[in-house]
Amino acid sequence: MAELTYREAVAAGIAQEMERDERVVFLGEDVAHAGGVFKATVGLLDKFGPKRVRDCPISEQAILGAAMGAAMTGLRPIAEIMFSDFLAVCWDIVANEIAKMRYMTNGQIALPLVIRTANGAGSRFGAQHSQSVENWAMAVPGIKVVAPAFPADVKGLLAAAVRDPDPVLFFEQKSLYAMKGEVPDGEYVDVLGKARVLREGRDCTVVALAAMVHRSLAAAEILEKEHGISCTVVDVRSLVPLDTQTILSEVVKTGRLVTVEENPRLCGWGAEIASIVADECFWDLDGPIVRITTPHVPLPSADQLEDNTIPSVERIVKTIREKMD
Repeated sequence: MAELTYREAVAAGIAQEMERDERVVFLGEDVAHAGGVFKATVGLLDKFGPKRVRDCPISEQAILGAAMGAAMTGLRPIAEIMFSDFLAVCWDIVANEIAKMRYMTNGQIALPLVIRTANGAGSRFGAQHSQSVENWAMAVPGIKVVAPAFPADVKGLLAAAVRDPDPVLFFEQKSLYAMKGEVPDGEYVDVLGKARVLREGRDCTVVALAAMVHRSLAAAEILEKEHGISCTVVDVRSLVPLDTQTILSEVVKTGRLVTVEENPRLCGWGAEIASIVADECFWDLDGPIVRITTPHVPLPSADQLEDNTIPSVERIVKTIREKMD
């Protein structure tokens, strides 16, 4: 095991797959010479050269158009969109072209490509550079959606995404880039569509994603220590495919479900999980399903305002304690 930061795990996952398969290429804005705006791709240009690691113009449409064409001709591209907010600029290519190509060609054309992007708040970048948009992607048939919370998951899930025959949107929570964790040495490949139970409890099942996983774990420790409330914490990791089996089995054990989402409340991914739980195990519930989300507002850039908008450890503790009374 090696201790890597979340950003170093990104580079490790890409390098692993580029070493394994010469068809893997990497392209994006400032990803080569600069090593990425978040320094998550440092060293790749030196290792693999400018033919396989390419800086692109400031055009999201050009980046994804090139990636789509490369995938159609047999390469396995990894494309970076610098901020997930910028997916709005090229959403037609994602939602109407990349997502639908296999279907519209009756399986004759596959698009084995990965779109990496920095997602979420925590860096004070304001309303146009801090959104969590994984729920946008979850709503589009034909693309897989992954959002890792730990460095090991970054490397393993990124490798799995590169090897997948279908397009994958890979959301990296930008406030996690500096966090460290143990990452397996050598070739490491995880499995898409498998949630992970990080903490077992008896009173409540908390389902979270990316940065909210860490806040949920911290909240669970406080709830246990100070209030005697024992929480299971499930890291969803992948929204598409969604591991409903793990989520439902953990909700049945505790009788309660709380989702912790960085998305705005309206149409967040937790609403879909709440719907599935209500359909599949309604009679196992001991209380109403609870969603802890951001309000339906653009994200502010001021420190205190952003902190007040995103679910905090304190808000998670307070909400769960009140609902358990």
